[in-house]
Amino acid sequence: MKILLDTNIVIHREAATPVDEDIGLLFRWLDNLYHIKCIHPLTAEELKKHEDPKVRKSLEVKLANYNVLKTKAPMSDKVRRISTQLDKNQNDLNDTQIINELYSGRVEALITEDKKLLDKASLLGISDQVYTIDAFLEKVTAENPGLIDYRVLSVQKEYLGNLDFNDEFFTPFKEDYPGYKEWFNRKADEVVYVCLSEGKPIALLYLKVEGKDEDYSDIEPPLLKKKRLKIGTLKVALNGFRLGERFLKIVFDNAIRLKVDEIYVTIFGKRIEQQRLINLLEEYGFNFHGFKRGPGGNEPVYVRPCERSANRASPKLTYPFFSTAGHIFIVPIYPEYHTELFPDSILRTESPMDFVENQPHRNAISKVYISRSLERNLESGDIIVFYRTGGYYKGVVTTIGIAESVIGNIKSEKDFIRLCRKRSVFTDEELSKHWNFHKINRPFIVNFLYTCSFPKKINMQELIEMGVIPSVNDAPRGFMQISIKNLMDIVRKCQVDESIIVD
Repeated sequence: MKILLDTNIVIHREAATPVDEDIGLLFRWLDNLYHIKCIHPLTAEELKKHEDPKVRKSLEVKLANYNVLKTKAPMSDKVRRISTQLDKNQNDLNDTQIINELYSGRVEALITEDKKLLDKASLLGISDQVYTIDAFLEKVTAENPGLIDYRVLSVQKEYLGNLDFNDEFFTPFKEDYPGYKEWFNRKADEVVYVCLSEGKPIALLYLKVEGKDEDYSDIEPPLLKKKRLKIGTLKVALNGFRLGERFLKIVFDNAIRLKVDEIYVTIFGKRIEQQRLINLLEEYGFNFHGFKRGPGGNEPVYVRPCERSANRASPKLTYPFFSTAGHIFIVPIYPEYHTELFPDSILRTESPMDFVENQPHRNAISKVYISRSLERNLESGDIIVFYRTGGYYKGVVTTIGIAESVIGNIKSEKDFIRLCRKRSVFTDEELSKHWNFHKINRPFIVNFLYTCSFPKKINMQELIEMGVIPSVNDAPRGFMQISIKNLMDIVRKCQVDESIIVD
C-alpha cells in the first residue's frame, strides 16, 4: 500500500529527538505492515529549505528512507475548484497538490495532522483515505490485533509524585516549561488521572479548580472573574486508543460535578501530539482566547464555556449539555455489548478488570450504534436512552447519548464496515454478519455522543410502573419514542445531574 506522508509528519519524524516515541510508533507500524512511505516532491523541496543548517543536512540524508514521487498528477477540475475557493497562500496551494495525488489515485492513503487538508478531503469525498496519526494507529490496531505489543490499562487516579519524573514521557514538559521540575515537586501530593502501559505513563491529566479571585494578569486578554476548571496538564501519547476523548470526558464530568462556569487550558502547538489535542479541543467547543506569558514563551490559551446551552446541529460544541426540543428515544442494547460500549455504565455484577480500556470504542465519546429499527427518524441533537436488555428484573436503563447523525442507504458491505470499524463494539467479522443478516432490511448507523452514565439503574419493572414502557411485551426492539415526562422521570429516578438538560 502506497501511503503519502504530509510534510509536517516527516519533519516531526526526522527532526525530532530520539525520545519522540509517538511518531516512532507510526513508522514502526508502516514498516511492520510493509507499506510504502511516499512523499511529494514539494515535501522534498521544503525539507531542503529547513532554517537550521544541521537539521537541513540531516534531512537531506534521510530522504533516502522515503519514496519521493517521480511525477506530479495533473490537477483535476474538482480539486482546482476547491483550491480556488480555499487556498490563500503558497502553503495552501502545496497542500492542494499533495491531496491531488490521492484524489488522482496515484497513492492509496494520506497521513496528515493538517486540519485544512482534512477539510479538503471531506469536500472531495475521500475522507476515508485520509488519516490523522491517531486515526491510522486506530485502524491498524483494529485490523491487526496480533501485532499489538502492549496493553493499555484503565484510567486510574494516582499521586503525581508516584510517577517517575525521569520517564521520557515527561521530557516534552521539561523542554517546554523552564522550572517544570519545581512545579512537579510542588504538586507531588496532588491527584492526577493517568493511564499506564507496562508501568509507564502514556496519558496524564491534571485538573485544578480556580475561584473567581484567581489572578490572570499573565494572560492577555485577561480572563473575566469566573469559577473555572483548569486543565493544568494534558498529554496523551499517540496510540490509536482514543485516550484523548476518554480524558476529555473526565474533564467534562468534573466540570459538571464542580459546577464551573468555564474550562480553560494553556497548550503549545510545537509537537504533533499537542497539535492533535488542540484539534480535539476545538472539535468540542474550545476556542482560542489569547496567550499566557511565561518563561517558556507565550503559550496559547483555549477556553470552553460551561453555560447551559445546546447546539442541536453540532452537539459536540455544547457537550455534555442537551436539549429536549427534538425527539427522545429508548433503544435496546444486548448485555454482551453494553459495557464494551459504555465502560462507565458497568453493572455491579460485572468485573471492571474485564473492561480495561484497550479498545478505541471504549474510550471514545463519539460512538456508533447499529440498528434495523423501523423507526429511523433520528436527527442531530435527539436524545437516546440506552436500555440494557435482560427481562422484567434484569433489564435496566443505564446511559444517555446525543445523536449526531444517521447514515442510511449504505452502498456496500465494505462501506458499512469502514463506517463502523472505529467506533463500534463489533469485529469486522461480526459487522459482516450484521450486514448480511437480512438483505431486504440492511442496517443503518447512528453516530452518537456518550453523554451520561446513570448513578442508579432502574429495571423494566420500574419502567412499566412509571409508564415509560406499557408492558413487558412492549420492551423496545428498536428506537422507541418516549415523552419528555418519561425522560425526566428516568433522570430523576436514576439520580442524574439535571443541570445537563438545558430546557
